Order: sequence, then structure tokens, then C-alpha cells
Amino acid sequence: MCRAPREPSSDLPVAVSDNPTVPRIAVVDHGTGNLTSLIRALSLAGAEAERTADGKVIAAADALVLPGVGAFPKAMDSIKLLGLTGPIQEFVSSEKPLLGVCLGMQLLFDGSEEHGGAVGLGIIDGSVVKLEAQGERLPHIGWTAVDWSRKHALNTGLPNPTAMYHVHSFVAQPKVQSDILATATHGNEFVTAVAREHVVGVQFHPEKSSRDGLGMISNFVRWVAKGELA
Repeated sequence: MCRAPREPSSDLPVAVSDNPTVPRIAVVDHGTGNLTSLIRALSLAGAEAERTADGKVIAAADALVLPGVGAFPKAMDSIKLLGLTGPIQEFVSSEKPLLGVCLGMQLLFDGSEEHGGAVGLGIIDGSVVKLEAQGERLPHIGWTAVDWSRKHALNTGLPNPTAMYHVHSFVAQPKVQSDILATATHGNEFVTAVAREHVVGVQFHPEKSSRDGLGMISNFVRWVAKGELA
């Protein structure tokens, strides 16, 4: 489960991409979250961001953002009902950048144990399980240090660790160690960012994470505009 954050969006400016071409980024609207703050942040970063549930719009985009709040099974049911499973998987096959945010990151995995279990998109090997918080309160809500495991286009210019805003009770467990981009701790250490070639995902809400979160979004837009892998 990934709940809608209560933090307001920051009004801090973001550096616009240095590429004169404005990247077109499709934000998947599968009905499980308010996308306004995310679209606004992408636009501030220099992208042409469009919310959509249209497979043709997704296919034509330069990059895809898969957001989400709420429960994994409900989100997957919505994606299937809208006929978006194929378009999202085909977009990944096109080798254009995809960013999963919060529940959107979890949906990239093979499946989740939440609410009896559900099959995911199968883009990154692994599963989603309840966070073992060792007595700490769940859901995990608030600012938590993100420890980057390696350099990536997504974290260029960000401090290590970086404080990011989290709202969740479940976490992803990648099968492949090299897919882990960052970890954080709430009771136990958990994976809070993943990266496999042109697919990246973050458990936190960058659009709600002040200057550094918006800086990360700006990095994503710049990565898309340059058309280069990390």
C-alpha cells in the first residue's frame, strides 16, 4: 500500500533541461491517485507532461511515468480494465525511459502479497512484501534518508544521503542485487529506489520532497531529453 502524501507541493524552482527539444512525458492515469503535483513538477522541469490512459499516447511519448497510491491489487485491476498492461510492457520494450513512483514502482515487480496477493507488470524481477518495521509505526510516513548505492542519471547533483518523503506500508524486494539504486531505513532497511537500464522506480514521492525531490525530477527530464542511458 502506498498512501497519498499529505505534504504540499514545493514552489521551489527546478532547473530546466539544457536540451532544446521539449520531451513528451506520458503520466499513466489508472485512477489511483491525484497526479496534479507530479505533472506540475514535470512541467517545471521542462517537460510536456500529459496524463493519459490511452495506449497510443503512451506509445508516442518520449518517456513514461507510472504513479500510484493505494493498494497494489486495486491498481493492477484498474490497469487491466483500462487495457494498459500491454501498452506499458510494450513501452518498456521500446527502451525509452520509464519512472515508477511510490505504488507505481511496486507495480513494476512480478507481484505483491498485499490483500491476498496480485500479479504485477513483471518488468523487474522480485516481489512486494509488507515492511518489517520492528515496532515502528506503519504506514511509514515522513522524511527519511535515502542512501544511494551508485551514481545514476536520477541522482546527479543530489547529496548522499538525500532526505525524501515516504508514505507506504509495503516495500519491493528485487531478486537481482544490481537492480537496487537506493535504500532507506524504517525499523529495517528497505529498497527505496531501483534501476535497470532505462527503467527506474522510487518508493518515495519526489514531487513532495522539496528542492532535492524536484531536482531528481529535473534529472529525469534531462535524461529523457538527452536520450542517454545512465
